[in-house]
Amino acid sequence: MKLTVFFDEQLQFWVGVVEDEDNNRIKAVRHLFGKEPKEAEILDFIHHDMQRLLDSATQTLQTIPRGERRINPKRMSRIAAREVQQRGASTYAQQVISLEYEHRKMERKSDSKRRQEELNERKYALRVQKAKQKHRGK
Repeated sequence: MKLTVFFDEQLQFWVGVVEDEDNNRIKAVRHLFGKEPKEAEILDFIHHDMQRLLDSATQTLQTIPRGERRINPKRMSRIAAREVQQRGASTYAQQVISLEYEHRKMERKSDSKRRQEELNERKYALRVQKAKQKHRGK
């Protein structure tokens, strides 16, 4: 599991991206912190909210399995330094987040369409009822 916190210039907020890789499947979620989070806020997020967010993620992505072999310590330190300097999340995480965004967008669209249809049905029923009352002379 990996948590990356960075400043998103487009949103003008601090964002945390959580990536969880399990059995060559990756889940990723994005959390908006707002202003720059302090260490205590990040720890609170990790202990209380992070697992709930990961459980609510519905989209996953298949990753390419890596070969298990021993890595030279110098290479490992270079990789670690590169990851520390790297800004943002991995491309897998970005794909998963965009899939999750599209999924929520479709849910929101169908939900709003259903609500609009219900509203139109209520308005129609009210019009019919008023017309009947007028016809009866009330």
